[in-house]
Amino acid sequence: MARRRLRELGISTGTLPPGRLNAITDVGGVGVGYATVLRETPHIVRSGVTAIWPRGSEIWTDYVFAGFHSFNGNGEMTGLPWIAEQGYIGAPICITNTYQVGIVRDAICALAVRDGASQDFHLPVVAETYDGWLNNIQSFPLTQADAFRALDGAVFGGAIAEGNVGGGTGMICHEFKGGTGTASRIVEADGASYTVGALVQANYGARDLLRIDGVPVGREIGPDIVPSHRAIPRDAGSIIVILATDAPLLPIQCQRLARRATTGLAWVGGIGANSSGDIFLAFSTGNHIGQKDRVSHVRMLAADAMTGLFRAAAEATEEAILNALCMAETMTGRDGRIVHALPLDGLQEVMRRYGRG
Repeated sequence: MARRRLRELGISTGTLPPGRLNAITDVGGVGVGYATVLRETPHIVRSGVTAIWPRGSEIWTDYVFAGFHSFNGNGEMTGLPWIAEQGYIGAPICITNTYQVGIVRDAICALAVRDGASQDFHLPVVAETYDGWLNNIQSFPLTQADAFRALDGAVFGGAIAEGNVGGGTGMICHEFKGGTGTASRIVEADGASYTVGALVQANYGARDLLRIDGVPVGREIGPDIVPSHRAIPRDAGSIIVILATDAPLLPIQCQRLARRATTGLAWVGGIGANSSGDIFLAFSTGNHIGQKDRVSHVRMLAADAMTGLFRAAAEATEEAILNALCMAETMTGRDGRIVHALPLDGLQEVMRRYGRG
């Protein structure tokens, strides 16, 4: 069966309506680009870079408020001390593999110089998950040009690829092929309509914990049906979640929103294992913070109106992970290692048996 997104299989989760594209790009001004690097020689390469632009090229001078949450910290996301201090982001965000955070981080700085957007200094946000099971990570295959390709190739307001793309190329999720996924939700809050979008790089989790709409899919499609990539499975890996919203939020509210990705992760079966780097970041495009403004006039959503956004963040995170699983294809990587995709026909059959879809 051709790879399809969760809803295209007749399966849905949550109760809030998705945006038009059911993607992070439903949030106005947000763009996503990829560099997917697949090579057979001189090393087996299964890696890449994902780039998220919070506000197009205007982000260099028109910042967005942001906040983060570390559910389990065996991972990396650069730039967090400055976000904790100042509460905003003034550059694109990237996700890649564990060993190449540095070169991608430096590429963002170089891009600003290249495009004449250089500030006094840059502390970019770059996150990672480990793709070394399928990718020859020690060959350090990614280059500045790869990062530029992801950054320059961003799609704004359109559908974006999922599965084995960008930073998610070599990732594994619940012992199936994982990778990049996205989803969105629309929520009514305080008399207005807002969008919350999620993009995940999913590389975590044990098979037996995988659940979809409460159905124990990982136990129903166990290693006896679809082999695990490891002879002795273990709950290891990481997940990065980027949340975007057009609701007018202050930094502390973005931080609160970022925490709710934990709920969506838990619904699917993530527990924050000891060796997992589960780091979440949320940003809001609902305010404009000029680089040179002496005074910025900002708005904030009422505290009581945040609950709907929390639910939207949890639901979007959940479905983004499931879209990553549904869209990822079986991959053979270094040393002949194979990671099998979640079988979509088997998934549909399991869900029907449990009265879903």
